[in-house]
Order: sequence, then C-alpha cells, then structure tokens
Amino acid sequence: MRIISVKSVLGSAATAVAFMLSGTVSAQTDEVTFHRDIEPILQRSCQNCHRPGGAGPMSLITFDEVAPFAGLIEYKVSLRDRAGAMPPWYMEKNVGIQDYKDDPSLSDAEIAAISTWARGGTPEGDAADAPTPLVFDDSLKWKAGPPDLIVTMNDVTKLAGTPDWWGEIDYIPTGLTEDRYVKSVEVVEVNDVDNQAGTGRDTVGGRFIFHHMIWGTAMLDENGARESGAPSIPWPVHEVGRNADIFDEDAGRLLKAGSAIVSDSVHLHSNGRDTTGHLEVGFIFHPEDYEPKYQNGFSALGNGVDISITGNEKDQELHAYTVLQQHTKIITFEPHLHAPGERMCLEAIWGYTVETLSCVGYDHNWVRGYPYADQAAPLLPKGTILHIVGYMNNTDSNPNVPDPRNWQGSGNRSVTNMFIDLGIRVTLNDEQFFEAMEERRQVLNLGPNDHVVGCPLCLAPLVAPVAEDEESNEVAAN
Repeated sequence: MRIISVKSVLGSAATAVAFMLSGTVSAQTDEVTFHRDIEPILQRSCQNCHRPGGAGPMSLITFDEVAPFAGLIEYKVSLRDRAGAMPPWYMEKNVGIQDYKDDPSLSDAEIAAISTWARGGTPEGDAADAPTPLVFDDSLKWKAGPPDLIVTMNDVTKLAGTPDWWGEIDYIPTGLTEDRYVKSVEVVEVNDVDNQAGTGRDTVGGRFIFHHMIWGTAMLDENGARESGAPSIPWPVHEVGRNADIFDEDAGRLLKAGSAIVSDSVHLHSNGRDTTGHLEVGFIFHPEDYEPKYQNGFSALGNGVDISITGNEKDQELHAYTVLQQHTKIITFEPHLHAPGERMCLEAIWGYTVETLSCVGYDHNWVRGYPYADQAAPLLPKGTILHIVGYMNNTDSNPNVPDPRNWQGSGNRSVTNMFIDLGIRVTLNDEQFFEAMEERRQVLNLGPNDHVVGCPLCLAPLVAPVAEDEESNEVAAN
C-alpha cells in the first residue's frame, strides 16, 4: 500500500540524485569541499538571510566568511525541527504530510555533508566548482516576490529595558483605487537595528521590536476618516519572523478600494536597545479579471481558558478541538504558542480514523506558517474534528523561558501563554469537495490500495452523490 504525501516521491528522488552525483565526485577526492558541496546548500537555504543587509547575524556568502562558523552551522542544522534550528523551518519529517511550498529545510544527506565538511577541516576545494553567485537586492526582503502594493505603517520607538506595550497604531490608507483580489500578503519589520554587529540579541525576538500585529482592513469615508462602526475585515496575523501568507489559488482575499490598514492590537517588546521601526505590508494581486472559486474560512482553533503550565516541568500538554461545519481545505498550519512552547501537532478525527496531519517544532523567535503543497493540502469533510496538541517545556533547558520556576497561564505577554492554530482554511460546497477529491485522485494516480494523508474520503467507495432519475424518485415516493 502506498502512503501518499508522507514525502514527495519526485522531490525526494531529485534531492537524492543531486546529492549522489555530488557525493560520487566527493568520493573520488575523499573529501567534501565548500565550493562543490556546501555552497549550493547555503545558496538555497541560508544566504537570503545571511548576507550583508539580511536578517542573519553573519554573512555566509564567501568561503572566508563561512569557514569560521562551520561548527556553529553544523550544530544549528543538526537541531532539525527544534528551537534554534537553521534554516528556521521546524516541520518534523517522520510524521504526517511532508509536501509544503517554499520548504527550505535540509535533507539528511545535506546535514551529513555539512557535518563531514565541518569536522574534516573545512576544505575549500576548487573555485571552478562553485555555483554562480546569487545577486541580492532589497527586493529580496519580500520572500514571496516583489509586491504590487506596499503600505508603510508609521514609525514607533521602543526603548531599551521598558516593559511590553499593547495598543493601537495609526491607520494607514492603502491608496487602492479599485477592488483587487490578493494572491499573497507579507508583513516585514524595518528597523534601525545593526544586525551585522551581533549585539543585543540575547532576548526573545532580539532582531525585532514587533511581536505581533492583529490587523484588518476598514473602509474610509469621503473625508479620509474611518467609517464609524464599520467592521474591519481580518487578515492573517503578523508575528515575529513570520513568512509570507500565500492564499489558495482559488480563494484570493478581496482588498477593497478606499480601505485602510487598521490595528488595535500591536504588541511591542524591548530587544535590549533603543529601536525605531515600522511594519511594511506587501500585497501581490491576482489578474484584474480574477474571480475566486472558494470561500475563505476565518475560524481559529485554540484554547485560552485551560492553560496551566507548571514550573520546572517539560512535556506538558495542551489540547483544543473544533468540529468542521463545512467541507474544508486546510491551506496552512500555523502554530502560535509563547516562550514555553516547544511543538504542536494537528490531528484530524473522522469516524474511527485518527490521523496526524502535521507536527512541528516551535521557536518563539521565528514564528512560521507552513503552506501545504497544492495536492497535499488536507481535504476534510464536514463533521471532521480538528484537534491540536501543544507540548510545553517550562524548564531551564528551554532558552526562551526567563525563569522556569514560575507557573504560567494564559495572557498576552511573551512570558505568559497562547495556544492557537492560526492557519488559513477555505470552505467548499458538496460539488467543489467531490471535484477536488477527483482532481487529487487523478494528479496523484491513486490506486485502490493507496492511502492519502489528510483526505479520508479520497478513496471511499462513493465519492460523489449518486444521481437519481425521475423514475427512481417516483418509486421512492410510493
């Protein structure tokens, strides 16, 4: 029996073949070298951040820059899916769905190559084996690509040593003159931290001062003021270090002309030095004639009532459940915990089936959203129970916890706790649900003995309503 979506077969094969080819050459010289074996890994998974002007604390472009950090790099990549791991992608590779968009994580072979290189004297090798250097510019701060529209929020200053702050910030008009559907949205923090100096990074989120912004869009009146009493339309929450939000191709979000970005819940924290910064919101649009096929779902799964975390104890569990009222496709899984959070798992319960969809480690310094690949996104029938499990480590082995002796409950501060899955979902009607499952069967070439993680009805004997003719209806009526 094939298990579909545990790992992309083609993706695994490509990675394995690429490394085997590299390994064949390496075996001939009995060493792993920087230019041939390590530099391609750094280009794909590290250099977008670890470069001059990037978010990383050191540049990892040239051999002379990388070699002194070989031991640290080996340690960081070997953490794999736990806090502190680099690149910051914490999906556990031994359970659940493994096909994700923009996955920068390293394979076992790549991690082994880095370890061999670091422990083998960091040989540089022949510069002729080096890949073509990447060309960087400021647009690379937008991981989803250059936006069609950038809205710059107002500057704020957080002083060193001051307590956390929550509140509103100024609403900023988008300047949009016609309604547009949004393909992806990304929020980045721009501040005056000298990240290359490597100082003042000993606090949670030491690179940033914005922990999060819960935001939406609201309409403005003819005078440019926010319409009184008008509700705001929610957009994905921005969190420290977060990646872009890519919406389902068939469920673009509508950004209205004449609207503004509003927020009454911005959380600022000190990063150890006086810092001035602001957020920039980048939108990428669908074509002007685009019309969405699916409805967006805005429900959050979490529990803020029963959080009770004992001091000096690890592996403490939190649980939350919800029942899906409509057929649902899960676009992203996004765990949101606070400092004691170590990992979260997402589980689907359908009938007698209990299936883990994803488990990810958690690092409060780098909040991640995990967008499922198109044919791996869970397709769940209405009535499915979604269950999240959080694992909390309130001991001195968790570097994010300032004092593990303290009991912790629910709250907004980083040293108190939240327990939420903020992932994106869309809802489907019956026809769309059956159509999506049929497409998946065709694309994945499913047979009767295959099993699809996250699609409990994909191979059910009846996957669509049976059409009844008028004669059958008359017989039934009699």
